[in-house]
Amino acid sequence: MTDVTLNASEILRLTGYEQPCKQLSVLHRRGFTRAFIGRRGVVLERVHYESVCSGQIGPKETKKANLDIFGARK
Repeated sequence: MTDVTLNASEILRLTGYEQPCKQLSVLHRRGFTRAFIGRRGVVLERVHYESVCSGQIGPKETKKANLDIFGARK
């Protein structure tokens, strides 16, 4: 049976960082939005990791501001 969460060495290999804040930042940028910092470091559920890596969960679409009211500048 595999663990429910990735262990510390897996997180280190995935992010390249030892500091939890930097690890979390890298994970969030890569689409692992459910990652968080717990009492013992970064927590990332294995199911979420596998879902993102397989493409089942994609990056969220970001909306851009509608700036048409300012008109075209020349």
